[in-house]
Amino acid sequence: MSTTESPRPRTDKADTAGAADAAGRAETTADQAVKETLEDYTLRFAPRSYRRWTPMVVATTALGGIAYMADFSIGAGIGLAHGTSNALLAIALAAVVIFVTGFPLAYYGARYNIDLDLITRGSGFGYYGSVLTSIIFASFTFIFFALEGSIMAQGLEIGLGLPLWLGYAVSTLMVIPLVVYGMKALSKLQVWTTPIWLLLMVAPLVYLIANDPGTVDRFLAYPGTDGDGAVNTASVMLGAGVCLSLIAQIGEQIDYLRFMPPRTEANKRAWWTAVVMAGPGWVVLGALKQAIGVFLAVYILAEVGPVAAPEPIQQFRGAFEAMMPSWLVIPLAVVLVVISQIKINVTNAYSGSLAWTNSFTRVTGHYPGRMVFVLVNLAFALVLMEADMFSFLNGVLGFYSNCAIAWVVTVATDIGVNKYVLKLSPLQPEFRRGMLHAVNPVGVVAFVAASGLSIAMYFHLLGDTLQPYSPVAAAVIAFVLTPLMAVVTRGRYYLRRTDDGIAEPLLDADGNPSGATLDCHVCHQSYERPDLTACVTHEAVVCSLCLSTDKTGDHVLPAGV
Repeated sequence: MSTTESPRPRTDKADTAGAADAAGRAETTADQAVKETLEDYTLRFAPRSYRRWTPMVVATTALGGIAYMADFSIGAGIGLAHGTSNALLAIALAAVVIFVTGFPLAYYGARYNIDLDLITRGSGFGYYGSVLTSIIFASFTFIFFALEGSIMAQGLEIGLGLPLWLGYAVSTLMVIPLVVYGMKALSKLQVWTTPIWLLLMVAPLVYLIANDPGTVDRFLAYPGTDGDGAVNTASVMLGAGVCLSLIAQIGEQIDYLRFMPPRTEANKRAWWTAVVMAGPGWVVLGALKQAIGVFLAVYILAEVGPVAAPEPIQQFRGAFEAMMPSWLVIPLAVVLVVISQIKINVTNAYSGSLAWTNSFTRVTGHYPGRMVFVLVNLAFALVLMEADMFSFLNGVLGFYSNCAIAWVVTVATDIGVNKYVLKLSPLQPEFRRGMLHAVNPVGVVAFVAASGLSIAMYFHLLGDTLQPYSPVAAAVIAFVLTPLMAVVTRGRYYLRRTDDGIAEPLLDADGNPSGATLDCHVCHQSYERPDLTACVTHEAVVCSLCLSTDKTGDHVLPAGV
């Protein structure tokens, strides 16, 4: 078949072209993966036939995933160390960076219905190059799973008397049944639990401010343990570095936003509102929670001391004690912590399993099933919890933020500058094997240089003076090197070929991914146009997952067209 000829939809459900043994092995692997990937489209473009939710339902589901309590701990830790003024400035600075970098990523995920790893592949990293960033994102999910699990274990210890080690195990195991069913189950969980969570979080804050306005004055005047309360640039940067560890949260938001319906004239206002609110807009609520964490930590500091003040269970226990009978305090505080932990950790487990599965499948050509990596991710998280990660929280997050910033800024810069300004990066994202080069030096070089140098700064290898500025270095180096590398390489390493061998247009009249379907000749399932390419050895088409599991390249189109 000519690579420009449109393949005919298959009707006999058999590979009449006489597939090679390698294709047969790919078929077996793909058949095993079909049921699971058709439930939540692991590793795939999310087709419009599955995306039946309204923009607001998708947004509510995505925002439900940021109900985590880690923000309270992060804000409290920064505030107690550096004082309220420095903490608030650090939180605000980080929020601006997260919003600006998250916007182009959220738009691409919602517009083209692909997750952040698929976006990263075509935005400077290449088909195998983005394995680096998948591992970074997977690490984000189990680090924050461990943090949230630790917070829940603290709540279970106070409320039920469970020892911490047992609480860690309970908080890990209880999310497994909820993660099995993907987006359908998660959307219901997030929508129904969000009103309860908002009420329990906001009510005590409003009560404390209304009944004791002096709490606000004490909060604003708190100097911190490391200084005199005056604004200090180094303190602000150190605090912002910890907050910026959350920059990778946009990946979890996109895991939901990829299920947005097509954007049309009729729904464009609701569509844009949902994308901004649930995409980069998550950081507005996140920053507010961090500021509340500082407020509550200062409020309970005299009662529980600096060690326990960053613990959300202690913060809300102290707040509830001021507004309700004592017999109700512990149960409500535990309910808030448990709901928050479940809402975020089902997302952490789900997104982490996608990231690990994606990397493993590309590197090995074997699809082991997403549930395998749900368990792998949970195992990593449990080890961190048992190692008492909560006690060295800020150190872990400060180190991790350098890698996360380098990745997100690189991809955001490629979209915003290389695609729209320099026009060296293809405007439409590409993720399919055979269409991309294995490695694109644009993103890989920028990411490795930015993360490597910023980590060296973080560990004082370039001097004590520069150490607080490692997050700034990660962002600036990535922002400068990404377009520079695109200019140096003249954009030659983005696309391995420009034609996927299918004449059917990739986009519809509104610029949305086409809903036209063809049958994959390997797994015999129907997929929408963006998930398919022509097969090099058969007069047929092959889906993206079957291409990923093709160990010999039997189905992969040649380079250069």
